[in-house]
This record gives sequence, C-alpha cells and structure tokens, in this order.
Amino acid sequence: MILLCYVAAETSAQQFILTGKIAEVKGYPVPFASVYVNTTTQGTSSNIDGQYKLSLPAGKTELLFTAVGYDDRKVTVVMKENTTLDIILAPKIFTLNDVIIKAPTENRANEIIKKVIEKRKTYLNEIEAFSCEVYTKAMQKLLNAPKKFFGRDVATILDLDSNRQGIIYLSEAESKLDFKQRDKIREVMISSKIAGDDNGFSFNKASDLSVNFYNNTLFQDKLSIRGFVSPVADNAFAYYKYKFLGSSEEDGKTVSKIQVIPKRKNLPVFSGIIYVVNDSWRISALNLYVTKDNGIELIDTLTVQQKLIEVEDVYVPQSIQFSISGKLFGFKFSGYVMGVYKNYDIKPAFNKNFFTNEILKIERSSNKKDPFYWQKNRSVPLTPEERENYQRKDSISALKSSQSYLDSVDQVKNKFNAGQILVTPYVYYRSYNKKSITYDPIATSVFYNTVEGLALKYAVNWRQGFEDGRYYTIKPEVRYGFANQHFNANIKSKYLFDASRNGAIALGFGSEVANLSSQSQTNLLRNTINALVFGKNPAKFYERRFFNIEASREFAPSFELKVSADYARRKALVNANLKSFRNEPDFTSNNPLAPEDENSLLFPTHRALVISGTLVYTVAQKYISRPDGRFYMESNYPRIEVNYKRGLRGVFGSSVDYDFIGVELYQKKIHFGMFGKSSILLGAGKFLTSKSLNYPDWKHFRANQSMVFDPDERNFQFLDFYIFNTTSQYFEAHIQHNFGSFFLNKIPLIKKLKLEEIIGAAYLSSPEKRNYNEFFFGIKRMNFRIHYGYAYDRDELIKKGFKFSYGFNL
Repeated sequence: MILLCYVAAETSAQQFILTGKIAEVKGYPVPFASVYVNTTTQGTSSNIDGQYKLSLPAGKTELLFTAVGYDDRKVTVVMKENTTLDIILAPKIFTLNDVIIKAPTENRANEIIKKVIEKRKTYLNEIEAFSCEVYTKAMQKLLNAPKKFFGRDVATILDLDSNRQGIIYLSEAESKLDFKQRDKIREVMISSKIAGDDNGFSFNKASDLSVNFYNNTLFQDKLSIRGFVSPVADNAFAYYKYKFLGSSEEDGKTVSKIQVIPKRKNLPVFSGIIYVVNDSWRISALNLYVTKDNGIELIDTLTVQQKLIEVEDVYVPQSIQFSISGKLFGFKFSGYVMGVYKNYDIKPAFNKNFFTNEILKIERSSNKKDPFYWQKNRSVPLTPEERENYQRKDSISALKSSQSYLDSVDQVKNKFNAGQILVTPYVYYRSYNKKSITYDPIATSVFYNTVEGLALKYAVNWRQGFEDGRYYTIKPEVRYGFANQHFNANIKSKYLFDASRNGAIALGFGSEVANLSSQSQTNLLRNTINALVFGKNPAKFYERRFFNIEASREFAPSFELKVSADYARRKALVNANLKSFRNEPDFTSNNPLAPEDENSLLFPTHRALVISGTLVYTVAQKYISRPDGRFYMESNYPRIEVNYKRGLRGVFGSSVDYDFIGVELYQKKIHFGMFGKSSILLGAGKFLTSKSLNYPDWKHFRANQSMVFDPDERNFQFLDFYIFNTTSQYFEAHIQHNFGSFFLNKIPLIKKLKLEEIIGAAYLSSPEKRNYNEFFFGIKRMNFRIHYGYAYDRDELIKKGFKFSYGFNL
C-alpha cells in the first residue's frame, strides 16, 4: 500500500512537455497566442511562428487557447509523456445585431467608448497591488544596411550575412515582478540570456512593458515629447472617430470589436482595434499602432498587441508585444519585445520597507543558466531563425573571447582612416586586454585665439579596463601658442575603483591655458570662427600651473559626494595676435574689465589653494542594480546640489581667503500631457567671506555671446561671459518649455517637418547685475534649434537677435 502511494505521488509530481503549433483555418500561424491552464494564470504564449511549449503535470488538464481576433478554444489533454498538440483557431465572428443601445440614433461605437471612459478611473486604480512572474524576449534584426558607416565595414562589425542582414540583438529574461499603486515597482531578474554573450546581462525590463491604456496619455517622452492619447482618454473624442465592427460571445460575456480612427492624419494618436466587454465596459484586448505620421521619432511604425485575462473579477495583462520597423541612416530594421505574465497574486502582502528606489535587481547568477535550463523553462519557443542565431553565436562565444579572435576584429577596427584622424578621434583597440588609445582629431587640435595666435593642442587618452567594471585612464596633453610662444603640458588621470557606487579618484598636474570662467563657455573651434570670420574674441584666457586631486563616491543611493583640492599658480595673459580675415576686427583686450586697455592685467600672478565639496541628491531617483554596477534612471523629481568652496590662505604660499556656498535645484522634465514638457533651474549662492580672492575664484554664470550656443537649458543666451560675475551673492532662474509640435502640427505642410516649438526665460539678480531678464522663442528638430530672443537690463532692452544651437537636449 505504501509503495502504491509513493508511485502515485511520484507520477502526479512528474512534469511533461506539451508542444505544438497554433494556426488559423487556412494553416497560417497565429503569433503571440496565449495558452493557459483554464481558470488559472499559469501559461505561455506562442512565438511569431505560432509555436508554443508548456510544462504540465501528469494527468488531465484543461487548457485555454486564446488570441486576439479568434474564438477561444478549450482542450483537455491527458499527459502521460511529452506530447505534441497542434491547434486550429477559428476567426471570431462579430455580428452587428447583438448590442442593445438605449439611444439607437447614436453611433454604437461612440456609446460603448463613452461607457468605457466613464469607468476609466475605476479600472486605472482598481488593483492596489499584484505579484507575478514575467518572461520577456527581445529580438532586433537588420533587414538591410550600408556597406560602410563612418569608414567601418558594417557587416563585419555587426556580424551580418553577405546580404547585410541578420539578428543583431536577441535576449531572454525571467523576472519576479511586484507592483503597488503610486508607481511602486520591484523586479528581480532571476535568469538572463544574450545571444553570443555569456557574461552579459539582458537589457529586458518587465516594468518597461507595463502599459495601461486607461491612462490618458502613453509613451510620454519616449517615442515623442507629448506622448499619445489613449483611445479611452477623457478627451478621446477630440482626437478619435470610432466604428462598431460587431460583437461576439466569450464565456457568456458579450465582447464588442471597435475600430479606432484618428480624426486627422498627424494627430498623436493610435489606429487599430480594441475589444470591450459589454456591461462591465472593460478593455479585454487591443491591437493598435502608431506611425511617423503620428509623431514618433527614429522608427516608422510601432504596433502594440495586448491581451488581458480575468483574475478574481479584475483584468490583468496576459501578454503584450511591441513590434517596430523603420529605416534610419540607411539601416532598415525590425524587431519586437514581448512579455508573458503568469502565476498572478493580486492580493500580496508587502512589508513596510519592501519597495525602495531600486526598481530592478539582476541576480549575479542570472546569466549562468545552462542550455538545459532554458530548454526546460523558456516560456516561448524560439523560431528557427532565433535558434540558429543562438547556436551560431553561442558556439563561437568562447572563440569571441579568445585573444586570436579579438585581435582579428581589432585588426579591422584599427584600420587607419584619414577621415577619422582629421574629423573624428582615431581609436586603437586592444580588446583582449581591455585597452584602448584614443587620439584627438586634427580638426579640433588646430585653433586660433588672440592670446596664443595660431595654436596647437593635442591629447592622447589611454584607457585600461577590468572584468569587474573598474577602469583607469591616463591623458597627456600638450599645447603651444605660436604668437605668445608658450608651451604647456599636463597629465590627467582617473581611476574608477568601485563601479557599483561610482567611486572614483582623479589626479592631474602640469600647466594649461584655461578659460577665465569656470563655467563651460565656448569651445576652441567656435572661438576660432568668431575670431577669424567675425573679428570678435569673446573667450578670455589665463595660464595656470596646477596640481589637483578629486574623489567622488555614492555613500547612499541617489546621494553623491565629491571633494577636491586644487593648487595652482595663476598668471594673467594679454593678447599676442590681433589678425583676422576681417579688415577691421572688433577685438578687445584679454582683460574683460578693461576691454580697451591691451596691456591691462586682470589679476596679479598668485598662488591659490582651493578645497571644495559638492553634495548631490536626486529626489526619488530610481535605479537598477546589476552585478557590474548601479545604473540610475532619469528622475521625474528635482535634483538638489549643494556646493562649498574654501580658499586657504598661507598654505603653500596661497594668497586666497574666502568661503562660498551655493545651492541649485534642477528638474529636467515636468510633463504637461499634450502640452509638452518643461525644465526648470533655480540657483542661489553667497560668499560668506571674501577677504582675498581673484577673478578665477568669482562665481561665474553659464553665459553666451555667440550666435551659436550650447543648448543646455541652464544657460543664459545673451549674458556676457565675464563682466557680470559676482563676488557677493546671486539668484538665478531658468525655465524652458517644449510644446512638442502642439501648434505647428495643425498647419498644413509645416506639420510634415515635425518641428517642435520652444519658449524660455531666464533671470539673474546680483549686485553687479540686478534684474537681468531674457526671453526667447524658437523651433527645434532633432538636435538642431533656432531661437529669437530679447535681453533686458531691468526694463531696458539691451540685446536681441537669432541664436542657433545643436546638441541633444530638451
């Protein structure tokens, strides 16, 4: 009797594998169909070829096969061994006479959508918390590519076939996902696999797939500035038309099929189908897409397919797929990311400190699962193309890490290209030893200014990396001015000793020509153009022989402390060359406080020892913990920065004596839905003591005097670089707003350009410059901008004009 019970227990505990293909009546595969043990959330999804795999216990099990647009099918299987079961799903028949509408004169679809919108807030927040398991898979492939890109052979670098096609990224992951209302998320990745990279960790993140169409807008600042209006948003009828395509019965419930149609072509909206359960007026599934006409950037089309499942009278995601396609810089690509959810617990008990700002933790052993583990646990079967990609890349994974292979790849990458050394840096790789040497391009090494005349500056950056993410760099630099005949040379180095805490120490010594302002003002190329073409010399310089050391480290999540000591002998410089392509250049002296006196020195030669500390805290900043480091997500809350500087008199001959403290509050993104987003910065500071300080010690502001400016939203666009800096106290404020084509998208022809409208203002008040204001407006496309602005000194207009900028920003 005991033996019989033991055998029965062993049989019931045994697991068998059910595989098969899901197809429709004509034999075509049904991709991303759901397969679940009926009345549970244990299941899987078919792959893009309709193939599925599910682990089941021995004995009888009832399965539910579902797919968007097809009738559900229940099948009972008896598992005694590994079994193959192919399934045919019939297209769902939607009739036009099954829905009863109280107001027959109204459009049926409109009436249904109105009822969904009435329930929107209820369903948005009805689930207080849940826990589940999520399997994610991502695949990106190139369909075509140029032969060369920046002088590099594309097929060799990206491992493409002879037609320049192939999978460039294939990854899978399994995670445990916990959620609680008010955006509390905790995810633990327990397994991770990347084709051809045994030591890598998947970039898949289950929380990235969490899309709730009961929100008014979706994908804000991801695929476009403003995001896209949900088909069931409060204001959806201003953006959409709806068409009733019929209804059908599913488990005793009537489901209506609704087509969503943009009212105008270029609106930030979706197109496609949503399925609504009548009476409860819930979304049960959807198949929607947006295109570049709707405002997405970088890709042509994004398709979202989502299937929801009922669990204890609420609906939760069963599966979701994002598919993309597009063409960029000659690269034609496609791909998808999918997630399969199972084993839901919608009433989990979390302790008080369960949720933190760590939204994803990747376990150290997650990338060490062997092929047998994945063969057993992979929720969605691989397609033949994916299987071949894994086999090929994994088979040569060990080879790829060998010195002979890496040396052969380096031999291709290290080929000398005249364009690289002239325009872009030339990098020499020793990948096996994790070394690289970067040589400056000639274009940025030859320049001109009125202090040095024609000058040369050249640097080489040597980098040594380690397996655990540590690295150090050594960068020697030389600089020579032919007019003033000054030679300067220095060495700067950095050692990242703790990748998980961003712990680093930096050291530098030598001599250099530095900008009089401590803030970034204008690069050497831009200043060269100003001097030679426009006959202006906005940048001013001084020479310093220095030794400095800096250390930084996070002592807690989102808290970073940086301390430094800088000792320098500072020497003021004068103009040595006043030549320009212009017949009558408008040059001024190198002393910004005495622009007409060519021989005036801004400060006497002196020594200065300055110690400083910076504490940075970002409010509620989320982060990912990986074995190779901590990675922060961009925060939706302010960053607070506190700076302190102290000039030490009498130490090593230092003549400076002052204390300065400054506070800055900066929030890069404040979202306003369809009206775009803003950024804001508030700063204030004061010299607590100022017994002895020289111009380089003053508080300097992010100013600009050129038509071409840095697009950083914290910059002034018209403020003089030097004459309004302070030795007392100050307050500054900056605000910019990007409407994201809200207005221009309504203008025929213009809307095709996808221009974004930007407005902004800045304010500064200090004893040297009271109530200085700037206002500007302009347009932006990708990383190029043009603005027109005004600057006021109190109530007096002092400057106005166009400004141009380039660079990725707001």
